Amino acid sequence: MKIAIFTDTYTPQINGVTKTLKKLKDYMDKNGIEYKFFVPAEGNPLETKETISFYSIRFLFYPECKIALPRYGEVKNALDDFKPDIIHIVTPFSVGLKGLKYARENNIPLVSSYHTNFVEYFKFYNLQILENICWSYFNWFHSFCEINFCPSMDTLNKLDRKGIGNLKIWDRGIESDEFSPIKYNKDLRERYVSPNVKLLLYVGRIAPEKELDVLLKAVQILSKKDIPFKLLMVGDGPLYNELKAQNIKNVIFDGYKFGSELQEIYGSSDIFVFPSSTETYGNVILEAMSSGLPVVAPFEGGIKENLKNGNNGLVFNKEDSIDMANKIEMLLKDEKLRVSLANNAREHAMSKSWNKVFQKLFKNYKSVIENFHHKINNLSA
Repeated sequence: MKIAIFTDTYTPQINGVTKTLKKLKDYMDKNGIEYKFFVPAEGNPLETKETISFYSIRFLFYPECKIALPRYGEVKNALDDFKPDIIHIVTPFSVGLKGLKYARENNIPLVSSYHTNFVEYFKFYNLQILENICWSYFNWFHSFCEINFCPSMDTLNKLDRKGIGNLKIWDRGIESDEFSPIKYNKDLRERYVSPNVKLLLYVGRIAPEKELDVLLKAVQILSKKDIPFKLLMVGDGPLYNELKAQNIKNVIFDGYKFGSELQEIYGSSDIFVFPSSTETYGNVILEAMSSGLPVVAPFEGGIKENLKNGNNGLVFNKEDSIDMANKIEMLLKDEKLRVSLANNAREHAMSKSWNKVFQKLFKNYKSVIENFHHKINNLSA
């Protein structure tokens, strides 16, 4: 099986999509599956056996993201040589459109996946006027796909209500040996907190759509109480410099972290706090749970897939800083509860295998290819 994958976000960008694609690439390498990624270039465009990248410009509203400017002739030549059995479009923008065009012109079976609630982000940037236009575009784009994969049932139901069809779940997994309590690092922890001080952790973009105002207000509430804690904010984004410059009490901004350092930060923290209510899945929730951290988050969006209130974390009402502060305080004051939820979180995460996730994905690919060609043969008969 040969797979062509089109995405408008790729490494070295760090987000849930690029993490998932990295795991997909690893699985294909391990199993000898031929693939070719079509992606935005970080620097100069280049082509390798496995990847072709296109000249890109910075996105005005989100400078760390890029908009690729692919030329269709270049895409066509690469795909004519590669001869894919199926095309998977990860994002429906400038790169994805070229994959859609080629699939339609050459009768190649096409699937897509929906990873980000772009429309829900508009309210955070005062762009609500674009919501109906965007949904109309998504409906048009996804109408050509044999399967539209969703990471969670909440996302699937949302797209179904908007009229998008051919929906199926593409779950997420975790490498429980990479994200694990055994990654605890005493020296690393002491960079951030002194003994007997609890370490709260947030990992994600430092951006308006993550609703960080809710979290930071909760921290302000907790800071007025006699509870020793610090909040470590790991990530970057358009609000990073502004928020860091405020020198918020008990809050440490430390930028992006990668690989083993990120794993050790998870493993050396006490509680994972996450205010976003717009996640299609929330990969960081699973990373935290696998690291043995109880989670405090709203029971919204894709977070519902993993968060069980009172079992592996605590739920607060979305956009409610007071309720979030109360739930964090419960765990800061009750070590027995915190440890119980942490153990359950780890147990839950260990059931989420990437290998099983990708086995199911490739079973769906195979089914799409077979059904598509059966349909084409019937039409030409």
